[in-house]
Amino acid sequence: MIWKTPVTIEELEKRCVNTFVSHLKIVFTEVGDDYLKAEMPIGPYLMQPMGIMHGGVSCSLAETVGSAAANYCVDIKTECCVGLDINTNHIRPVTSGILTATAKPYHLGKKTQVWSIEIHDDQNNLVSVTRLTMMTLKR
Repeated sequence: MIWKTPVTIEELEKRCVNTFVSHLKIVFTEVGDDYLKAEMPIGPYLMQPMGIMHGGVSCSLAETVGSAAANYCVDIKTECCVGLDINTNHIRPVTSGILTATAKPYHLGKKTQVWSIEIHDDQNNLVSVTRLTMMTLKR
């Protein structure tokens, strides 16, 4: 198990009230031994002028899930994790439905973490892949 701070769906949701996360309607759905999942509905407010989901939405969903996961892999009382670098490859356009993002670590170091986040649509098609690097800071 990778979690150094106990993590529950209820705790994750509580931390996100009245934030960018709640504005995007991201909901955490599953905590596994080595992964975190969240879902987000696609609506017209997330589209670009061409009628497909804006690429920044994938990045936002990926960073939300990866960042949340990273912060529970440290002692949240004495440390916090912040984004250092993000790289997203857009694989398939999305026009509607619900996206599911799954974050898993590649590396959990003392000063940095590197996460893989895959986003799938509701037909389980791969929509995007993201590599997220997090930096651990003392509180």
